[in-house]
Amino acid sequence: MNNENPIPGTPPAPVAPGDEAAPGAPSSGEAVCPVCNGTGQRDDGSPCPMCDGSGKIIQGIGGG
Repeated sequence: MNNENPIPGTPPAPVAPGDEAAPGAPSSGEAVCPVCNGTGQRDDGSPCPMCDGSGKIIQGIGGG
């Protein structure tokens, strides 16, 4: 996963390990993290490694 700017002149957006695209990228959108079910935490209270604790991931929503 690269951290390219989806809009020229904007700062790079953070990308979590579970993200399929950078936030704001065309044909992408937010979804509930499938690992933590949107809580942002593991069972032991530590941050979810898939969403970096946000509870959300960015995924492709279609196109073509």
